[in-house]
Amino acid sequence: MDQSVAEQLYTVLGDLATNVPDIKASAVVSVDGLTIASRLPAGVEEDRVGAVSAALLSLGERSSQEMDCGDLSLILLKSASGYIVTMSVGANAVLSIMSSENAALGRVFLELEYAAERLAQILVKKTHPSK
Repeated sequence: MDQSVAEQLYTVLGDLATNVPDIKASAVVSVDGLTIASRLPAGVEEDRVGAVSAALLSLGERSSQEMDCGDLSLILLKSASGYIVTMSVGANAVLSIMSSENAALGRVFLELEYAAERLAQILVKKTHPSK
């Protein structure tokens, strides 16, 4: 039996956490800030993560354009307890993750690229079932 779109998205997020155990949270969000799928710790508000992730990507893209830096690849934020990485998933979604401060960023970036490709394919099939 085929998995639903939601199940497929959750599978990708689960694989991401399995492949990089330092990833503690992840979310797929529409560019409008609505959470599509997430694996967030208890107490983290899904709606806020969605809104902030979409806004962050939008601001990053605008900043990259204004500074003539080319297309935005990803946004990296470093906090006292780890990293937040946000990147686009196709034209209509955003992937954000939170990792521990010990995360190997090269591995995180590599796995995020792979996950973003898989997520984009799932979301394209959702909006264009013939593809």
